[in-house]
Amino acid sequence: MIPVMEFRQFSEQQTAFRVLKPWWDVFTDYLSVMMLMIGVFGCTLQVMHDKIICLPQRISLPSDNSSEVGLKSPLHLQSNTSTVPTGLKTNLDLQQYSFINQMCYENALHWYAKYFPYLVLMHTLVFMVCSNFWFKFPGSSSKIEHFISMLGKCFDSPWTTRALSEVSGENPEEQDHKKGTASRSNIPMSPGEGSLEKTQSLRSIAEKIVVDQPSASVLDKKEGEQAKALFEKVKKFRLHVEEGDILYLMYVCQTVFKVFKFLVIIAYNSALVNNVNNTVRCNGIEEIQNMTGYKVFECNHTMAHLFSKLSCCYLFLVSVYGLTSLYTSYWLFYRSLKEYSFEYVRQETGISDIPDVKNDFAFMLHMIDQYDPLYSKRFAVFLSEVSENKLKQLSLNHEWTAEKLRQRLQTNSNNKLELQLFMFSGLPDTVFELTELQSLKLELINNVTIPASISQLQDLQELSLYQCSLKLHTTATSFLKENLKVLRVKFDDNRELPNWMYGLRNLEELYLTGSLSSDASKNIVLESLREMKCLKILSLKSSLTKIPQSIVDVSSHLQQLYLHNDGTKLVMLNNLKKMTNLIELELVRCDLERIPHAVFSLTSLQKLDLKENNLRSIEEIVSFQHLRKLTCLKLWYNSIMYIPEHIKKLGSLEHLYFSHNKIEILPSHLFLCNKLRYLDLSNNDIRFIPPEIGVLQSLQYLSVSCNKIENLPDELFFCKKLKTLKLGKNSLSKLSPKISYLALLTYLELKGNHFEFLPQELAFCRALKRSGLIVEETLFETLPSDVRDQMKAE
Repeated sequence: MIPVMEFRQFSEQQTAFRVLKPWWDVFTDYLSVMMLMIGVFGCTLQVMHDKIICLPQRISLPSDNSSEVGLKSPLHLQSNTSTVPTGLKTNLDLQQYSFINQMCYENALHWYAKYFPYLVLMHTLVFMVCSNFWFKFPGSSSKIEHFISMLGKCFDSPWTTRALSEVSGENPEEQDHKKGTASRSNIPMSPGEGSLEKTQSLRSIAEKIVVDQPSASVLDKKEGEQAKALFEKVKKFRLHVEEGDILYLMYVCQTVFKVFKFLVIIAYNSALVNNVNNTVRCNGIEEIQNMTGYKVFECNHTMAHLFSKLSCCYLFLVSVYGLTSLYTSYWLFYRSLKEYSFEYVRQETGISDIPDVKNDFAFMLHMIDQYDPLYSKRFAVFLSEVSENKLKQLSLNHEWTAEKLRQRLQTNSNNKLELQLFMFSGLPDTVFELTELQSLKLELINNVTIPASISQLQDLQELSLYQCSLKLHTTATSFLKENLKVLRVKFDDNRELPNWMYGLRNLEELYLTGSLSSDASKNIVLESLREMKCLKILSLKSSLTKIPQSIVDVSSHLQQLYLHNDGTKLVMLNNLKKMTNLIELELVRCDLERIPHAVFSLTSLQKLDLKENNLRSIEEIVSFQHLRKLTCLKLWYNSIMYIPEHIKKLGSLEHLYFSHNKIEILPSHLFLCNKLRYLDLSNNDIRFIPPEIGVLQSLQYLSVSCNKIENLPDELFFCKKLKTLKLGKNSLSKLSPKISYLALLTYLELKGNHFEFLPQELAFCRALKRSGLIVEETLFETLPSDVRDQMKAE
C-alpha cells in the first residue's frame, strides 16, 4: 500500500510560505488532498483486490430436456440426464479462469473503468504541482524567499513597533496591552489593527499633533544596526523586484492552466462515468475460445459500484476546485495587481511618504493582504524615508551626546564659538543642547532637518552649509529670520540652495558658492534678495556672465560685494553703477581685459580687487582719481606690462598690489602715492628700484621678491616705518649697512640672493629676531656672535 505521507511534500509548503497563500489557495490545497486520497484509495483497491470475475455464459437446452439448465460442452456432449446436478460443471481449472479474467479485463472492460483511480491520482498531482510551482521555480523562488525573510524580520523588528506607536500616538503601555491580547502568531500588535476605522486613525493623528508623547526608550545598538540593515535590504530588494513581473505572470499562467484542466476533467468524466458498470459481457476473443472452448462470458466488475461513487465524489471536488480557480481568475484580472497603494497605511499611521510600488513587489503585497493586512502595514515602515531618517536620528543622538559634541567646539576666524560636523549621517538633536554655540558648520550631510529646538540656541548667529540638503521646521525658520547674521552655502545643485534663505530679513552676510546663472534656463537662478534689508556683505563664487538683477535689490545697503568666477568672462557690469554704497568690490577670475568703467561710478569705494583676470593695460587707472576714498587697489595675478604715470593721481592709496605680473620698470611717479603703507611688487621682472622710493615715509610693508634686482637704493632705508621687507630670490650681492635705519623691522627676507656676508649693523634692528630673518644658515653665521645671540633671544 502506498502511504499518503509520501505525498505530503506536494500538499504542504514550508511554513514560512503560508503568508503568500490566500484563502483560495489553502482551500484548493485541502481539496487536492481529498482528491489525492480518492486516487490513492482507488489505486490501492485496484491492486489489492480482484479486478473482474468471469463465468462462461449459459446455453439453453432443447425443449425435451428443458428441465436441465446445465451447459453443454461442444467437445464433450453429455447425454446422461438421469441424475440431477448439484452444480454446473464447466471443465475449466483455476488457471483457465485466471486467464479468462485477465483477458476480459484487458479487452472487454472500458478503459475509463480500468484507469479511473490512476487518472484521479495523476490529475491531482498535476494540480498540486501547478499550485506550488512558483514557489520552486528558480526565477521566482529566490525572490519569494528573500521577500519572506525580510517580511518576517520587518514584522518582528522592535523598530517597527516603535515607529507605528509614535506616529499613531500610542504609548508603550498600550502596546504592552495589545501584545498580551494578541493571537498566538507572535504579532506584537492586535491583528485587527489593520482594519481600524479611518476616523479613529485621523483622531489619533490629531492627538499626536496636539499632545507631546513621552519619548520611547532608545533602541540598543544591535537592534538599531539590524533595523538600518533592513532598510538597505528593502531598498535594494524593491529596486530589483520592481523591474519585472515574473511572479505575477507565473501565478496567472498556473491559474489559467488549472481552469482549463478543470474544464477538460469535467467534460470527459461526465461523458465516461456511465461506462463504469457492474456487469461486463466478454465475447469475440479468439484466444479464450481456443483455450477454453467457450466464446461468451458474463463478467462482474467487483469495483464498479465503489468506483462510480468515488467518481461522483471526485467530480464534485473537481467542480468546487474549478469554481475556486474561476474566482481566482476573476480576482487576478478584475483588480490591478501590478500596482499597490499604501494609501490606507498612510492614513492610518500618519507616515505620509510611504511610496506606492508596482510589478512583482505589488503583487506579493496583494497576496500578503489576503493573509493578513497587518504584514503590509508593518512592512511599509521600512519603505518610508521618514521612518529611516528617524531611526538614523535616534542612533545618531545615542552616539553623539551633548558632552561629546561640546568637546568639538572651536573658535573660528570671526572669534565665534563654532561646531563643525563633517560627513555625519544626520544632525544630532543633542546639538541644540549646546546653548553657548554661536556658529554651526555642516559639511557633506544629507537630509538635514532643523527642528524647532534650534530656538534654544539664543547665541547662534552664523550658519554654514557646505553641500547639505536642508529642511526647516516652521518655528526654526522664524528663529533664523530673527537671529541669523551670517549664512554660508556651498551647493552643487538647486536642491542644496535653500529657498528659506531669501526670507532672512536680519541677515548681514551671505556667502554663496556653486553653479549660479543669470539665465533662468540654466543651472540655478538667484532669486530676489529684497527681503534682506540688513544685508551688507554678499559673496558669490560661481560662473556668472553678468551681474544678477537680484543683487540690485540690495544695492541701497550693500557695502561689500565679492564676485569670484571660475574663469567665465563677466561681460555685463552695468548694474554695478547702481551700487553707490559699495565700500569693497572683488572681481576675481572674471576674464576682464580692461578695468570696468562701471567701477569709476562707485564714489564710496575703498577697496578694489581685480585678482586673476586678463589685464594687460591699466590706462583707465586715471579715472580712479574720482574715487577719493579708494585706499586699497589689488591688480595682482594679471598680465600687466607697465604702470602708467597716472598712478600718481591716486593720492589716497594705502595698499597697492602689483605682484605676479610682467612689470619690468617701476616709474618714479608710483612713489608720489606718498600714503602707501603696503606695496607688493613681487613676482615680476623688475631690475631696478628708483631712489624716489624714499618718499614713502609711511611704508610699512614692501615686497620685491622673485624679481631681477641687483642693487638697492640707499633711499630705501629712509622708509623708517618698514616692518616687513622681502628681498628674496633676486640678484643682490650686498646689503647696505644703512639697514640699521630700519629700527622697526620685524621681518626680513634675504634668501635666494648672492650675499657673501651680512652687515653687523643688523644689530640695530632691535625688533628683528631670528625667526623673522629668512636667510641661509651659512649666511647667518657670518654675523658676529653677539648679534646672533641677540636675534636668537626671544
